[in-house]
Amino acid sequence: MPKCYVYILRSLIKDFIYIGSTNKLDRRLLEHNSGLVQSTKAYRPFKIVAYIAVQTERRARELEKYFKTGSGKAILKKRIIADEVTRSET
Repeated sequence: MPKCYVYILRSLIKDFIYIGSTNKLDRRLLEHNSGLVQSTKAYRPFKIVAYIAVQTERRARELEKYFKTGSGKAILKKRIIADEVTRSET
């Protein structure tokens, strides 16, 4: 069973995407939406638009770090959350 997740959040009020990793997806979304995460506080509320389940925390952190790079963001937007990006731009 997967133990960790890389997740992608989209702000419901602003054009903002957040990428993170956690071992408890529901709890982490609640923390973001409750304003407990300083880096996302101004952009709440959020919805999860995608997540990737992996076996280890190390792999989750590696993927999170990659998706935060220029090429990682391009892959993310083109292949993983393409429908979400298109919907928000129209």
